[in-house]
Amino acid sequence: MDEALENKMILNAYRGVLRSIKSRRSKEETKIIRKAFNLAVNAHRDVRRKSGEPYIFHPLAVARICGDEIGLGTISIVCALLHDTVEDTPITLNDIDKIFGQKVKSIIDGLTKISGEFDFTSSSQAENFKKMFLTIPDDVRVILIKLADRLHNMRTLDSMKESKKLKIASETSYLYAPLAHRLGFFSIKTELEDLAFKFTYPNEYKAITNKLQKTKDVRERFIQKFANPIKKELDSQGFKYQLKARTKGIPSIYRKTQEKGVDFEEIFDVFAVRIILDSKDEKADCWKVYSIVTDFYIPNPERLRDWISYPKQNGYESLHTTVMSPTGKWVEVQIRTNRMDHVAEKGLAAHWKYKEKFENDTRLDKWISDVREIMENKSRNTTEFLDDFKNNLYSDEIYVFTPKGDLFNLPTKATALDFAFSVHSDVGAKCIGAKVNSKLVPLSQTLRSGDQIEILTSEKQIPKESWLEFVITSKAKYKIKQCLKEEHKEIAANGKEILKRKLNNLKINFSENNIKILLKHFSFNEHLEFYYQIANGNVNLGKIKEIGLKGGEFYLSSSITKSIKNSFENLIKKVKKGDEDILIGEGSDPNLDYKLAPCCNPLPGDAVFGFITINDGIKIHRNNCPNAKQLRSNYAYRILSAKWKSKKGNAFITGLEFTGIDIVGVVKELTTIISEEEEINMKSLNFDTNDGVFEGEIMLYVYDKSHLEKLIKKLRNINGIEKVVRIE
Repeated sequence: MDEALENKMILNAYRGVLRSIKSRRSKEETKIIRKAFNLAVNAHRDVRRKSGEPYIFHPLAVARICGDEIGLGTISIVCALLHDTVEDTPITLNDIDKIFGQKVKSIIDGLTKISGEFDFTSSSQAENFKKMFLTIPDDVRVILIKLADRLHNMRTLDSMKESKKLKIASETSYLYAPLAHRLGFFSIKTELEDLAFKFTYPNEYKAITNKLQKTKDVRERFIQKFANPIKKELDSQGFKYQLKARTKGIPSIYRKTQEKGVDFEEIFDVFAVRIILDSKDEKADCWKVYSIVTDFYIPNPERLRDWISYPKQNGYESLHTTVMSPTGKWVEVQIRTNRMDHVAEKGLAAHWKYKEKFENDTRLDKWISDVREIMENKSRNTTEFLDDFKNNLYSDEIYVFTPKGDLFNLPTKATALDFAFSVHSDVGAKCIGAKVNSKLVPLSQTLRSGDQIEILTSEKQIPKESWLEFVITSKAKYKIKQCLKEEHKEIAANGKEILKRKLNNLKINFSENNIKILLKHFSFNEHLEFYYQIANGNVNLGKIKEIGLKGGEFYLSSSITKSIKNSFENLIKKVKKGDEDILIGEGSDPNLDYKLAPCCNPLPGDAVFGFITINDGIKIHRNNCPNAKQLRSNYAYRILSAKWKSKKGNAFITGLEFTGIDIVGVVKELTTIISEEEEINMKSLNFDTNDGVFEGEIMLYVYDKSHLEKLIKKLRNINGIEKVVRIE
């Protein structure tokens, strides 16, 4: 492209950024933004993205998302423009500090990835996430700019190579989409989920997109017919409103087809009707509209969701009901006001904007203070921390009460002990029992919305390890682990003294280098656990003599040297030739040994990847394995590309679940199709009948994915069979 034309496009993109915060900037702020733009343009001058366009388009697009779609101000725009400069160019954090000040420097620091060598026990990407989360209590804008950065990367992912697409898409659905959900950015969350699904399941995404397109006219006619009587009544009562239909996300539709074992055509609730009111008397008007809707259509009492009286922790407010339409289909109706809709779409920034009106609204502040507590111990295992943190991002909520009537939000399946910790860490740690609705219950009792809970405490109580088996909130898990660790530390201190005495007797120095070698020799990852097990008598210190010694210092024997220096490259060189069904690595090496992962049981034809384990060589997983997101997000450097050879090889074992109506001959027809028509060997067949319905599973041998899909299609056509799905 012509350089003059490129420069013109860059200038237009910059003007778009200025327009996105037109109402929120002064002349002085415009100068600061211009300064950041000039610095970024010069810093990235000779760099291009994978798509071939100048790199500066990326920070400009991120800044535009911050302004337009998140609603952030000048400092965030400046940081978005500069977010890659410290990592990718000679500009340093000190340079940023001198030109733009401490606040911009600290946000850029939070946005800059951690560099350094990969190791076996921690994931660099997980460390990046943790570093980013550590900034939440100080400046939540780091997270918001990171979300904007990720959203633009997802929008431009097509130019990346396949392995990179899968890594970034997996990270997005594993952490970024839940984070957008937790911060209340509904539209960003939905787009991130859809884009992640598009790159992770391209065929399924295409199929559902095509079906949605084909059924669009039918849907629109149905919605118009459904909405007409409601609109007439709303008009006659003088309501100002917008009525629109929103198609549900493609991942959500796909999940329903999988969970229910049905085709797209049988999924009714692919859209929701949304009524948005222009109202000042918000609560009363929403319930009036609910009354109008349910005058025309019968509501499902199990599906009423009142998030107006009890807003979600991320600030979401809306009234949801599901009603029966004249054609026998359930339709979800969402009723909310303009303000509620704005908060739902724009999330956190809108929450701040309206906070003056709702000063008692401290849900977000409560969450941030919970994050601060979780962050207190920065030395904890990173991937464990991430799992705990992630569990608190995406859960549905229940509403429970204290004896005095104070309201608490908790995740679904939270226990009485989770509630105790959410009241206060000390209340949780000293909890000996609970009364739910005045009845004494175990600490593991699962709570339901509307429960009133009284916590019983004792000064003599200390947290038990067994508590970790039933608590689900990250705050409770973290506090219990912290208390147990304190107890651990006291015992470990005794173990440390025992080791010191032993080394002293053997005339060996108690040095950091020697301790590192001892940890490797006895297969421990950390000092504390090593000392703790010594104190409990679980370490045979007599084996210290097996390690080579020179002048009070250990030296590495060849076996230990090998175990420490054994890199992924060495591991790959060592493995033996496999059955040649799979080609592994960028160069498609047929000489690598592998095992098929039991968690997802891949078949030829399934899209697959290799994962280098620490002790078990290379494992082959399906791209849509339940563990794939986590592996790609946290351990991308251990992922190898893999593909099946085209030749028809051995039969592979897989499983099918089925349900149906117990009519005469149905099982015989099922087994006939499997064994005679398709000539498939069955390993086992189990089924159970109950009041006219039967369900069961078959383990059988198939050659590849298409072989299995052909079989599933035939089995679904049997009269009486309701559902057939592959066991995931």
